[in-house]
Amino acid sequence: MDIIQAIIIGIIEGFTEFLPISSTGHMIVASKFLGIEESALMKAYEVIIQFAAILAVMLIYREKITFKKIDLWMKLLVAFLPLAVVGFIFKDVIKSLFNVQTVAWMFIIGGVVFLIVEYYYKESESHVNDVEDVTYKQAWWVGFAQIFSLVPGTSRAGATIVGGLLTGLDRKTSSEFSFLLAIPVMGAVSGYDLLKHYQDFAHVNWGAFVVGFVVAFVVAYVTVKLFLVFIQRFTFVPFGIYRILFGIILLMII
Repeated sequence: MDIIQAIIIGIIEGFTEFLPISSTGHMIVASKFLGIEESALMKAYEVIIQFAAILAVMLIYREKITFKKIDLWMKLLVAFLPLAVVGFIFKDVIKSLFNVQTVAWMFIIGGVVFLIVEYYYKESESHVNDVEDVTYKQAWWVGFAQIFSLVPGTSRAGATIVGGLLTGLDRKTSSEFSFLLAIPVMGAVSGYDLLKHYQDFAHVNWGAFVVGFVVAFVVAYVTVKLFLVFIQRFTFVPFGIYRILFGIILLMII
């Protein structure tokens, strides 16, 4: 992997990881276009840029990463558990689902779900508008919704945001809870992958890896900031439409 490829993949990771459009699908298309094969080296690079994305969110919400916010983090732990348990039990089944066709169909299905949820979502109704006011019951249901993200192409952010909307959170709070939930989820996944692939770091192009890390961090930071501004003025309908179109394109090229 050269520096140009590292920059492109870093941009895609930083931009798509926290948006409800599935970073997995975009990584597949980008890798195919750039001629990058799925390998141990590529997996090691993905670990690096995922850590960069996590750090970007931690910087944005640094005031919430304290012992004073222990109640919030207990709720996030409750939301994390369903995915951790189901993912561990069915990890082999999940691996068998990893193909472009599955990703494409889940893009389309996820897009339709967003359009349906937005159609019935009523802004005038009472919603939780502060992430710290999320109840344990709501956190659990968001965590349950996150299970669907185990199917490639669903999008972890998409599943958790939809779960939040369906349990009474407003758009901004659903998004923020999803971002914060990404910290333990992505931290656990990236940590596990790091343990599996740590030996591969001995053969990497560190120049490309460092550049990719910085790019992914900056892009993720800016994307989250802009997304929070966007979602307070608009709906998730554009993301639903984009998902459907992207899924159709994927089906056409495979």
